[in-house]
Amino acid sequence: MPPNELRVVLTVENHEQAVSFYRDAVGLTQLADWSSESGKVVLLGGVSATLELVEERQAALIDRTEVGRRVAGPVRLALSTDDSDGLAERLGAAGAELLGDPVDTPWGDRNARLRTPDGMQLTLFTSLEARAR
Repeated sequence: MPPNELRVVLTVENHEQAVSFYRDAVGLTQLADWSSESGKVVLLGGVSATLELVEERQAALIDRTEVGRRVAGPVRLALSTDDSDGLAERLGAAGAELLGDPVDTPWGDRNARLRTPDGMQLTLFTSLEARAR
């Protein structure tokens, strides 16, 4: 049987900042708060998840296209949005660092790469075809 859910678990140093960033700035829905005296856990969701597996050469190509140089580690989050430029601006105001200017990619998306306050690399992408409509 296949799994029912793909869950990405981020261990962060500043939990409140990360919750605020991903919930309030990115716009994920808070599904649960399992925090207790032993530690803080907040579950955010509201979007579907896929697992994209890329080899090192392709990861380097993606980095060069989005940022101009190799910058990502082994994990990078990617979010589909109707307005990657607008969301990148909003996330920049919320503390993310824009790593390069938004670009139109050869694979048909408008991408913006950021580093979140917790250090995670985040690609925002908008289909150029959908954007033209």
